[in-house]
Amino acid sequence: MIAPTFRPAASSDVAALHRLVESAYRGDSAKAGWTHEADLLGGQRTDEAELLDILADASRVILLAEVEAKGERLLTGCVQVADQGEGLAYLGLLTVDPTRQAGGLGRLLIEAAEAEARSRFGATRMEMTVIRQRAELIAWYERRGYALTGETRPFPLDAATFGLSDRDLTFVVLEKAL
Repeated sequence: MIAPTFRPAASSDVAALHRLVESAYRGDSAKAGWTHEADLLGGQRTDEAELLDILADASRVILLAEVEAKGERLLTGCVQVADQGEGLAYLGLLTVDPTRQAGGLGRLLIEAAEAEARSRFGATRMEMTVIRQRAELIAWYERRGYALTGETRPFPLDAATFGLSDRDLTFVVLEKAL
């Protein structure tokens, strides 16, 4: 794997960022990777307006992973970090280009997110939510030091901007000390 560089996203990145997220989470393109939700959810994962809202919020940041290829920077992944207060940060929107999954970039994105949470927000703990039915993905996060807390949270089945499903989905909460 070519070593990526990481930087905070800017509003000029939103169109490419949106394409990346949708390609990794939804539709047939997502099935090229192992972390997709395409078998559980239809519709979109996010939209450009939501991404712009994240970028405009000082309590949240999206880190981009880019690699140099043929003289240009290619967007290969991203992760969101949000300040939850009281030393807690939230890790979300972890995305790796489906054609580049299983090469270590997801692990590097998590490490970059954890470092950003500590330096930007003074976080001492990081939490995330994962759809309960994603046992393989939960196990992957556990191998990176995250532990199930026993807490569950409802999945926003009525939020078309997050995805559509006719299944009963629930989030489990994982946490890691930083």
